[in-house]
Amino acid sequence: MKLGKAPIVFRKELLDQLRDHRTLISMIVIPILLFPVLVIGTGYLLSKWKERTEREKIPIMLLGAEHAPALRAAGLHRLTISLDTLRPDRFRALTGRDNLAAVLEGIRAAADAGFTGTKLDSVLLRGSNDDELFDLLEFSRHAGIEVRFLEYMDVAGATRWTLDQVFTRAEILAALTQRYGRVEPLAENGSAPAQRFCLPDGTTFGIIASTTTPFCRTCDRSRLTSDGLWFLCLYATRGLDLRRPLRKGASPEEIRHLIQQAWQQRDARGAELRKQVPDRCAFIPLEGLRRDPHLEMHTRGG
Repeated sequence: MKLGKAPIVFRKELLDQLRDHRTLISMIVIPILLFPVLVIGTGYLLSKWKERTEREKIPIMLLGAEHAPALRAAGLHRLTISLDTLRPDRFRALTGRDNLAAVLEGIRAAADAGFTGTKLDSVLLRGSNDDELFDLLEFSRHAGIEVRFLEYMDVAGATRWTLDQVFTRAEILAALTQRYGRVEPLAENGSAPAQRFCLPDGTTFGIIASTTTPFCRTCDRSRLTSDGLWFLCLYATRGLDLRRPLRKGASPEEIRHLIQQAWQQRDARGAELRKQVPDRCAFIPLEGLRRDPHLEMHTRGG
């Protein structure tokens, strides 16, 4: 089973169905759609978001930014780009692809297209790329973007995950303090997953410490797959099917009620519960992923 052949289709249906509920789309649907990897019809979908929501700024996470001008023209305001290494051989080993140069060019293209506030997400793995901590920080500084270092999570798809591979928040801060001097936390209000810090020279960066310091109680992220399953947590093994009622003729009010009820009853504490597991290992074995591709993190957006 493959997902995402036409990721725009269901999301367009949902936006069309909820077109009269601008606040609901802004508060509920947009967080659902915050991190999809969109390939087909991206510009069209973004333009519809702009028309039907009350948000002035729409962020999105992409695996590359080569379509930056078109995305900017469609109304996108901010990009988050995933990049775990600056070394071609390591990039090839981590991703199975030989296109580091294309990602770097995409970052430059994003700046040329007028994007500001771009984030660079980098997952650090002990013994794999943790030796690039300083390089990634310096790269982001010179590129005029902010890096966010992510602890390695045992989400579905990380079938080789082990706890000793996790390069922790505490270790990141200790290394940066030793290299650059005192690191100050930035006091901010909001639900962003990253805690932000500042170096003595004013350079800012973030850390998403989901593994050692879960933030489930303040998390407001959820994800909608291209075939209509709404997952309220990255660790969720089941999603709410929104496509079925929609295609059976449910009214906008009925869809609205389904979404609101599910969100109000949400009690997702996946990362907190995983932290309590003794002898913690990979969350979902490879056989489970083969049976249900919805469990793969990349099918729901990372």
